[in-house]
Amino acid sequence: MLNYRGINHVALATGDMDRTISFWRDLLGMRLIAGLGDGGNRQYFFEISKNVMAAFFEWKGVEPAPDKDPGRPVKGPFVFDHLCIEVTDENELWKLKERLEAADFWVSEVIDNGFIHSIFTTDPNNIQLEFACRVEGVDLSKNPRIVDTHPSAVTLEGVDPQSDKWPSENKDTPESERKIYPGELKKLVE
Repeated sequence: MLNYRGINHVALATGDMDRTISFWRDLLGMRLIAGLGDGGNRQYFFEISKNVMAAFFEWKGVEPAPDKDPGRPVKGPFVFDHLCIEVTDENELWKLKERLEAADFWVSEVIDNGFIHSIFTTDPNNIQLEFACRVEGVDLSKNPRIVDTHPSAVTLEGVDPQSDKWPSENKDTPESERKIYPGELKKLVE
């Protein structure tokens, strides 16, 4: 079984890094902790929480995505619906709602989703954002449930990983054969 720690970063795109910095750093209050650029393209990282980041590539010609309500079906090529960022508690959720409203950004009412309370908004790139705080005493991981009136056969196999569905690795790469190649972001720590 593999052991995951969490999401290190999500990588998004913008055509206007300055406006993106203004929203994510100044309005949302996330530190701009790293940046890389070569005059044509930039990649900047915002700290959501310790070791969790949102990264933005700035590419010429990128335009804000068409407006879309999170969770609403679409047709055609599509990859990403929304990003949900957790805040520490209900007070932080209300503070953020008030901050977005004061800056004249549309923000939804607070929604009770049973296990989280949420607000929705969009950033200047029309990236759909959800901010949520956990409902105390509710833990989906403790009691997994699939409430689906038409579950597929794969869904009916259960909530735990099915180890017999994919070929197993047939060897461990010896440490002497493990090679790690330098990436572009290494410049940030040299």
